[in-house]
This record gives sequence, structure tokens and C-alpha cells, in this order.
Amino acid sequence: MGNPTPPENGIIPAQINHSHKRAYSYATTISHLFATINDTKQPADRVIGQYFRDHKKHGSKDRRIIRETLFGLFRWWGWLAQLSAADIIGKDQPLTPQWFRQLSGCALLEQHGWQDIIDAWHELGELPQWPALDGVEIQQKSQQLQQHFPELNFSLDLLLPSWFWQVTTPRADQQLALIAAMSSRPPIWARAQGLPVSAIVTELQALDIDAKPSPYFSDALSLGHKSINFNQVSLYQNGKIEIQDLASQVIGQICAPSPNDTWWDACSGAGGKSLQLRALMQAQGHGRGHIVASDIRQHALDELLKRAKRAGYTQITLARWRSEALPVEAQAFDGVLVDAPCSCTGTWRRNPDMRWLDATDVVEQKPALQLDILSRSSHAVKPGGVLVYATCSLANAENEQVVNAFLAAHPEFSPETIIHPFTGESTTMLTVWPYEADSDGMFVCRMRRQ
Repeated sequence: MGNPTPPENGIIPAQINHSHKRAYSYATTISHLFATINDTKQPADRVIGQYFRDHKKHGSKDRRIIRETLFGLFRWWGWLAQLSAADIIGKDQPLTPQWFRQLSGCALLEQHGWQDIIDAWHELGELPQWPALDGVEIQQKSQQLQQHFPELNFSLDLLLPSWFWQVTTPRADQQLALIAAMSSRPPIWARAQGLPVSAIVTELQALDIDAKPSPYFSDALSLGHKSINFNQVSLYQNGKIEIQDLASQVIGQICAPSPNDTWWDACSGAGGKSLQLRALMQAQGHGRGHIVASDIRQHALDELLKRAKRAGYTQITLARWRSEALPVEAQAFDGVLVDAPCSCTGTWRRNPDMRWLDATDVVEQKPALQLDILSRSSHAVKPGGVLVYATCSLANAENEQVVNAFLAAHPEFSPETIIHPFTGESTTMLTVWPYEADSDGMFVCRMRRQ
């Protein structure tokens, strides 16, 4: 195991005894990363990825402690921020007892296992005792912390920013379930490509991976909540499994392409849904089906091609957006998928930092762009063809309001009824909530051109 990065000046305070030095070094590294993310507003994944590339001597345990503590801090920051008079310790400021309280509180809430480090953080935080929170539900955690720190506020709604409740409308009786889901570690979902799920589960379980088939889709499987190095998994390297959240898989299932269809993935990104559409076609037989994928970012399309090659898919071609002009032929596609850029509030389990880095404007600035992309892309749908609009947002302004504005301006399209795959409910505008099947949040609407 490598050593954690020492303080920026290379000096550990003299009053820190030997048994606490490793814990202090971890705390310094995490503090530096936490402040960098808040100062630069860059995604935590990007910041920590660059940090590990610059500090290659870290062992796997170091990486795990640093990464999981950092993400845990953001996950519980609505509560943990109250343990310090200052919201965030600056990169060059000395560590305080309050920071160690936040670290030990995070470890307790996340139920982390590095007990020696946690004990040292607790002692450095100068707290007599934390309440025992192991294994209790989030509502009980709130109550126990409130009793232990009566001067603070540990209400559940603080775990999400106040503006979130202004832009989304979860059912009142499901608000607790939403908070609990958003405050839990995200699962890893995958999709089988070219092999039966049962065979994949057997092989992954032999590698000590917690693989299980999904009860919802025949090609979906759960890989548990523990981190996995997929570079060491041959099924992944050979394109037989693709990592894709279950809520994201809902979109392809609602597209429901036929084996001879031609589909346009108008906002493909790195191609997760393009690959899913092709896999769904192929599972029905070897037809003449074809996927055209478009994005404004060439690097994303390059990644798509790499993933398609790994899966052995040759029926996916590219048409990059280079201007506002349609990059494909008008009225040429049986189906068009518009997975529009959005605020990504549905992925906050996976990216807990974004709930504190963003503000209401991240929602307010998107609908005009979303409506514009949807309207332009709709021209590629054949008469009788399908148009699917999707986001990974939970905000009404990016979802129902965009669809309603589009339908008002395009009477040639009408919404179709969707059966919710997790609840069985019928609707024309489907929101997948994170608590329904342990997934991200998504929105989707399927429309048909008359």
C-alpha cells in the first residue's frame, strides 16, 4: 500500500502522535480535494481522477479511503456542514477539529470499515462519542443525531438542496423514500450483449462479483454496490457486458426497436443507448436494422466507436452535429431518440457533489435548448415513426413542460401510453424515481408521427 499524500507543506503538526499520522495525511488529502472541487466547480469524478493520475503511488486501499470518504462527504453534506462554523476548509488552511468531526461522522453514516483511521479522526475531532448509527434507517439516523446534537438541525430534507424541492414534485408519501435513495451508495447495473444473463451471472460470481439477474428486463443484471475493476473482467473487455444504469435501460426498452428498423440516436454521447438499441434489435434476429449516432463532441463519438467494436457491432454509423442543420436525412428514420442534455438531477446518487455545486439555473437554462433539439430532431422521423424524448432529470421544467410545448407546436405528433416497467402503471409521461428499483432517476415520453 502506498502512503497518502502529506500536507502541502510536507509537515504534520508536532502534536499529532505516530498512530494518527496516516489518518491526518488522509484528512489533508481529502480536504484539499474537497476544497478544489468546491473552488473550481469541476465534477468530483474528474478532480479525483486527475489526482490519482498525478499520484500513482497510492495503493488500492488509499484510493478507496480517499474516494469513498470524499463522495460520502458530499452525500451527507447537508448534515455534516453544520459541524463546522466554516462551510469548507480552504486548500491552504490548517485542519481543524471540526473537519475531523465531519470525517468521522461521514465514516459513521457511510458505515466505512477502516476502523483505525476512523478512531483517529474521532479522537482528533475531540468529540466524546458519536451515537451508534450502524444499520439503522435514515429516519432513525436523523432522530439519533438530533438527540445527540440538539442545537443543530438534522431534518431529512436538508440532504438535498432547497432549490431541488422547488423544481420537482415527488409524491408526498414518497419523499422519504427519495431522500433515502439519494443518500445511499449507487448500485452498478449492467446489460448482457450476446450471451444469456444466466451464463454471465455464473462467470461473474466465480470472480466474487455480486451478480444477479434483474427481475425487470431479460438482459439486465445487478452487480451490487461494491467497486469493480472492469479492466480485469474478460466479459467486459470482450463486449459481452456493458455498464448501464437500470433507469437508463428503461429508455431503450421503451424505444422497442424492431430488427429491421433504422434509428437515429440524436444525442448519443458515448453511445450507451445506441449500443442498447442495437442489442435489442439483434436479440430479435439478424435483420437489416441500423443505428445512426450523433453528438457535437467528437471524443464522445470516438468512444462510441470503440465500444461498438468491442461488442462486435458494425451496424452503427456516425453523423456528427456540425451546425444547426440536421446531420441526417429528413423523414428517414423509423425511430428517433432524443436523450437531451439536462441538469442530471436524476444521477445525484452517482454524483452527490453536483447537488451542492449546482443551483436552480442549471435547470432554468436547459428547457429552451431541449425544446430546440427535440423540434429539430423530430424532422428526421418518418410518417408513422416514433420519437422518444428522454432526460436524466427529475425537474418538471425539463421534462413534462418541454414535451407539452413540443406537442403544442407539432400537432402531427401524439404521445403514446407507456407501461411503467417497475410499477405497472400506465402513463404518457414516465418518471423513473431512484427508489422504485434502486436506480438513477429518468424521464421518458414516446410519441408517434401521424
